[in-house]
Amino acid sequence: MAAEPVSWDLAERVAVRVGGREPFAESYHYTSLQPDFDELTAEAEELVADATGLRSLAGPARARVTDRAGWVRANLASFRRLLRPLTDRFGERLAQSPLAAVTRTVSGVELGTMLGWMSTRVLGQYDLLLVEDEHPDEQDIVYYVGPNVIALEKRFAFPPREFRLWLALHEVTHRAQFTGIPWMRGHFTSLVEASLSAVDPDPKRFLAALGWAVEELRAGRNPLDDGGLVALLAGPEQRDVLYQVQGLMSLLEGHGDVTMDRAGASRIPNAGRFSRVLRERRASVKGLAAVVQKVVGLEAKLRQYEQGERFIAAVEAAGGPDLLAMAWRGPEWLPGLEEIRYPEQWIERVRQGVTVSG
Repeated sequence: MAAEPVSWDLAERVAVRVGGREPFAESYHYTSLQPDFDELTAEAEELVADATGLRSLAGPARARVTDRAGWVRANLASFRRLLRPLTDRFGERLAQSPLAAVTRTVSGVELGTMLGWMSTRVLGQYDLLLVEDEHPDEQDIVYYVGPNVIALEKRFAFPPREFRLWLALHEVTHRAQFTGIPWMRGHFTSLVEASLSAVDPDPKRFLAALGWAVEELRAGRNPLDDGGLVALLAGPEQRDVLYQVQGLMSLLEGHGDVTMDRAGASRIPNAGRFSRVLRERRASVKGLAAVVQKVVGLEAKLRQYEQGERFIAAVEAAGGPDLLAMAWRGPEWLPGLEEIRYPEQWIERVRQGVTVSG
């Protein structure tokens, strides 16, 4: 029987401890969050549908307000579903190793530390439905981390309902992308599966990755800049898939930010201030936290917002929303990571009617 390569219970305990005390969890304001987000998530769906033409084919969104520990548990469950093909393969190799117990413990501590730190930062998240026949009631949910939302509202004197609608718009846009574009979820899942299937559970692969990293550094490039440790451990084939994922996520994150601003323009007078504060918050991470961001790939994710927005601005300047809508025609029309960085390449390809295989 294959051994679990990660101590999931330990990861949860570590993450909850790292997430720390939530000063606003007992506040009377906390009880207003679920009714507010139920109402505002539904309103956000209509605003997003009007702004983008994307309407979910999976029914109304479900909002769930949670604390940091609840967010951690939800993400651990998603990780276990998503990573099962990979952990099963590692588990088979691990079952024969005398270091199995140590490996499980170290992996659990590392994963728990990462999720615990992230739980102090995240405000909202759309949870992708990755295993449709497994606990469907616990998937396809829009999460809001209540104490973190309240903390920002109090710190910056944000009008609560306005800020909450603004958050809902971003997360609901992601849900519309994955449930309103019929092929999107399957395409994303296939990329993730291809990425995981390319991982070889062999220490030699790690040594090869270190050699590649040295070459990147000699060339003046940081090997952690495009996807963190995942990219560092990827082989050439896996990196190609990883770049496809990064190109897709840059498009979706940029589209989410642009839609959030446009869809809420008439309802959220303070949207500009909200956006400035969160951008400064993203850029304010220093010291050890900055290292953590880079290692786990969060820094690459933060750049996705900026690159995606620049790509959308360039495309719409060249051909308006109709040109951008070409990206939703099928996987072959999506921009790659290089095209995200240099939008004129994608614009030229689309205008010539040239597709690429995913």
